[in-house]
Amino acid sequence: MQDYEKLGAFYLGRRWDAGTGQVQDDLVLYDSPDLTTHAVIIGMTGSGKTGLGISLLEEAAIDKVPVIAIDPKGDLGNLLLTFPELRPADFEPWVDGHAVAAAGQTVPEFAASEARKWREGLAEWDQGPERLARLRAAADFAIYTPGSSAGRRLSVLSSFEAPPEALRADADLYREHVQAMVTGLLTLAGIEADPLASREHILVSSVLNKQWQQGHNLDLAGLIGAIQNPGIGKIGVIDLETFYPSKDRFALAMRLNNLLAAPGFAAWTEGESLDAGALLFTPDGRPRVSVMSIAHLGDTERMFFVTLLLNEIVAWMRTQSGTSSLRAILYMDEVFGFLPPVAAPPSKVLLLTLLKQARAFGVGVVLATQNPVDLDYKALSNAGTWFIGRLQTEQDRNRVRDGLLSATPGGLDSATLDATLASLGKRTFLLHNVHEKSPVLLQTRWALSYLRGPLTREDIRRLAGPATPAAAVATPTPTIPSAPALPTVPAGASAPRANRPVLPPSIPEQFGTATGRPGAGERLVYQPGLLGAARVAYVSAKHGVDLQRALMVCLESGSDTIDWRDAEALTLDQATLAQEPVAGVDFAPLPSALADPGAIKNAQSAFRTWLRTGNPLVLWRSATFRKLVSAAAETEGEFRARLQQHAREERDSATAALREKYAAKLATLEERARRAEQAVTREKDQATGSKIDAVVSVATTVLGALLGRKTVSATSVGRASTAMRKAGYAKRQSGDVQRATETLEQRQAEITEIDARLQADMAGLDTGFDAQTEALEEISVRPRASDISVQFCGIGWLPFIEDANGNLRRA
Repeated sequence: MQDYEKLGAFYLGRRWDAGTGQVQDDLVLYDSPDLTTHAVIIGMTGSGKTGLGISLLEEAAIDKVPVIAIDPKGDLGNLLLTFPELRPADFEPWVDGHAVAAAGQTVPEFAASEARKWREGLAEWDQGPERLARLRAAADFAIYTPGSSAGRRLSVLSSFEAPPEALRADADLYREHVQAMVTGLLTLAGIEADPLASREHILVSSVLNKQWQQGHNLDLAGLIGAIQNPGIGKIGVIDLETFYPSKDRFALAMRLNNLLAAPGFAAWTEGESLDAGALLFTPDGRPRVSVMSIAHLGDTERMFFVTLLLNEIVAWMRTQSGTSSLRAILYMDEVFGFLPPVAAPPSKVLLLTLLKQARAFGVGVVLATQNPVDLDYKALSNAGTWFIGRLQTEQDRNRVRDGLLSATPGGLDSATLDATLASLGKRTFLLHNVHEKSPVLLQTRWALSYLRGPLTREDIRRLAGPATPAAAVATPTPTIPSAPALPTVPAGASAPRANRPVLPPSIPEQFGTATGRPGAGERLVYQPGLLGAARVAYVSAKHGVDLQRALMVCLESGSDTIDWRDAEALTLDQATLAQEPVAGVDFAPLPSALADPGAIKNAQSAFRTWLRTGNPLVLWRSATFRKLVSAAAETEGEFRARLQQHAREERDSATAALREKYAAKLATLEERARRAEQAVTREKDQATGSKIDAVVSVATTVLGALLGRKTVSATSVGRASTAMRKAGYAKRQSGDVQRATETLEQRQAEITEIDARLQADMAGLDTGFDAQTEALEEISVRPRASDISVQFCGIGWLPFIEDANGNLRRA
């Protein structure tokens, strides 16, 4: 691990000298907490903008910071092309066929040249295979293609789930959430709707608001039904039928139904749920870099998806605790059309919300574009960091200059900025960071990832691997809770029959409600199981737990033995269960064990015992951070992700303490160097520049990174030696230079001493914490008998649809 990585600094490149047009030895480092004030990257095609963005995301991944990257052009998928061994065979499947033809080489020859180029490029920028391996190990990389099966699939249906309570409690944020969701949906349906004037927008917003305020989830099919029968008497003070007659509501429902029925829309209903938490972290808490490839989508579909995604990110963000450390990054590779200066697409409101509020939650927003004219620079005034690369026209440079000057009033000189922007070449950027005293010019480092250019659908398909298993694919009805494994018919049992079994009065029964309908050649069948429902309170003052949990479990009917340890958890609400069956539905055979009153009574007693002894609330405690214990509703993966964030906050806090400790000492040395420069200047010695440059630049990489100098010497010892030689030459010329030389030697010794102290202090920092390998102690919180309330224990008849082949699925 490099020293700067221990301090949370991102290595972006080296300083570039505009006067000579040469790259210097000084590393350009960027403190990760600075990104919480957001960043914008602006540069024309060929400026190196994508390479800079990918390098920034690589540094974040190495620091175990999760990323959601929106990729409208197809370039960011290159993040998945990392080859630690840098073998030609690794590059061969991914080389660009057009580039191969242009080079007049065979594919193996071109792959070998690319491998050699990458090996030499990385070495030139002081990066080796070990850093590539660290990148690969630090995070999980995934590429998603919403609306397509090329990459990992995403279902947008979960986006109609009720937002978290924290978001609903914020009236302004909740209103923006509803408005953006409805605007995005109507836009996809080809309906241009003004949130304040369109009755379509107002009606759909009212329907969503009513359902969400009651905590109900909706899918698109449910929303269509609710539009026809909203259950709302008035819109404002106007009667519903007057405001929006049922005939017109039916026409709107038909238009949305056409969208749902369109063959292409099926791709939007399949795949993993659109869940920001799952896009940022794997189930076991490992940070994830999720690339959202949307190059294959049309403009309308892009706006629809980006709106849903931004909505989801805002909702997730509001559930997080505040932090000054970087928690996650939202990166958008081309913001053109999503944040325009005049128009107000649904994405703009959400991006403005993130730019204004995400800092408090540690979420950094990075927006990149090659179209500087069509950007809302008032919105971008919220960005604390600007990376400005080569621009195509004078108009573009003037627009960026004006935007940057308005974002940093009084901080930059217009004429100097004009000259600097005009001098930028490929891979050279002006970096302006409000956390630093002055801007700096840099040339970007060599990317660890293989930058082969935009990925094709076939490239993405190969990167994504096998299609998502059916079990992991979201269903079109996310409001239906998950079911246990399909019931099995006992060996030798007869086929399902229509008659309801007659049970003794002492055996209670309840019936599930079917939400799906059988198709041609199918029928509804009630399958029996042993159903238990209870409310359980888990209380522990020691661990700060006071949790009420509604529990429902079901034992399959295929076994003659009753053991609640084998029960499957359901997410059904007992209020949805009926006391009587639906007429005309067939019943599957009932095992003899479930028809025995004595066996049911024993099962009821065993259920209560199991709730008390066999169903504890499991918490986890960190071995490193002993005071940190998981929350009652927190999964192990979520706790590990929180541990990694805590470790990052501890590191940032320790870095700040070191910075405060050493800043004054270095400031004193710099002041002494300044005085020496003044003394030599008075003597008009020609060697002044080299001596004083040496004095000021001998700070080490670690000191520079620590003290906020984003340009620091990578070869301080060698440069100091050169300075000594120059000073030695000057020493022969005058006594004043001799004294300056002695001062130089003294300052170098002092800086070396400070560096040694810093290295010793850094050795005490715990910078290698990995939440994935952290040992966790399990803590079991069991309920007291008095904290258990059994609401039901008996026969549960759950509705299934049986096809012509006897296969069953939940109804």
